Amino acid sequence: MKTKIRLFVDHALKDGQSVPLTREQAHYVFGVMRHTEGDHITLFDGYNGEWRAVIKEAQKKTGKLVCLEQTGTQLSPPDLWLLFAPIKKARTDFIVEKATELGAAKILPVQTEFTNSERIRQDRLQAHAIEATEQCGGTFVPEVCELTRLDKLLSNWPEDRFLLFCDETMAGQTMDLGTLPCGKWAILIGPEGGFSPKERKYIAEMKNSHSVSLGPRILRADTAAVSALTLWQSRLGDWS
Repeated sequence: MKTKIRLFVDHALKDGQSVPLTREQAHYVFGVMRHTEGDHITLFDGYNGEWRAVIKEAQKKTGKLVCLEQTGTQLSPPDLWLLFAPIKKARTDFIVEKATELGAAKILPVQTEFTNSERIRQDRLQAHAIEATEQCGGTFVPEVCELTRLDKLLSNWPEDRFLLFCDETMAGQTMDLGTLPCGKWAILIGPEGGFSPKERKYIAEMKNSHSVSLGPRILRADTAAVSALTLWQSRLGDWS
């Protein structure tokens, strides 16, 4: 039975599990969607698949649900990170939403030398990732990290993780992701102004860095993020 509401909850789900609703969730379920005791909704916690739950208590500012049965198995993405330099608010929101839908396991906003945005609202971006997962029927919510300086992040880069460096200066060159190794990966998308010569040199000299072109045209940052995620998933991810 398909329900009208899917909610992410920060509680481990299992058969018979009691789940309290936050004030915001209670307002949405009871005030906006007009659900009441006895109605069913769908829950997921990011780790234990999808569950059908029944409303046991419905109050204005709170509520309680009980899990009845598992309706979907857990589908977690490949071990893929997305590193991107934040841009204008709406387009940064777009990147987080599409990265969630396309199967990024972790989203890391990075501060580069040419990044225009010096701060982000991590909590708001995390909420966008949750909302995207709720709406697209997913069961995994990627972590959205706080803004981190790119040089600091790369100086402590894990030895077992490859880096796909989307280099706009390579536009038009032949690209073949099929030759890249399988394993843990991260995609790096730069700011609208590109990377500085210092950053470009450092990234190129990294042991596990692989520079690639995203086609014959230079793309805007949000378009590049979607394109790179799509290409990686089709060649090395769980679409292949």
